[in-house]
Amino acid sequence: MLKIAFIAHDRKKDEMVNFITAYEHVFTDHQLYSTGTTGQRIMEQTKLQIHRFMSGPLGGDQQIGAMVAQNDMDLIIFLRDPLMAQPHEPDISALLRLCDVQGIPLATNVATAEILVKALDRGDFAWRELVHKYKPGLDQQGDVK
Repeated sequence: MLKIAFIAHDRKKDEMVNFITAYEHVFTDHQLYSTGTTGQRIMEQTKLQIHRFMSGPLGGDQQIGAMVAQNDMDLIIFLRDPLMAQPHEPDISALLRLCDVQGIPLATNVATAEILVKALDRGDFAWRELVHKYKPGLDQQGDVK
């Protein structure tokens, strides 16, 4: 079971909902997270249960970033709107940087998201389970020492 986060800027929320609806079967067995409104919209259109953080501008990006910083997130789909300035751009940049630091797969458009979700469906993310298994402070079964 992997931890997956969904984030979408306002003009990308419909696209996110459509994408998640199309691949709902892939996400069913994973722990799902999102920023506030994005998660609410997804849950209204699917049967998925999602842990919702605050909206992005109110700190939701940072809450997800905190999980990334702890290497406690496995995949992020962040549909960004490159044509609209975002008031919380520093938070967005920090999240992207943290994903690079921790080696967390991150899709910022539907084309890349589809490739990652198809890989997830094939089981290509098994290496992330090994990351969790051998985290400092955990035994080989992934339990706290």
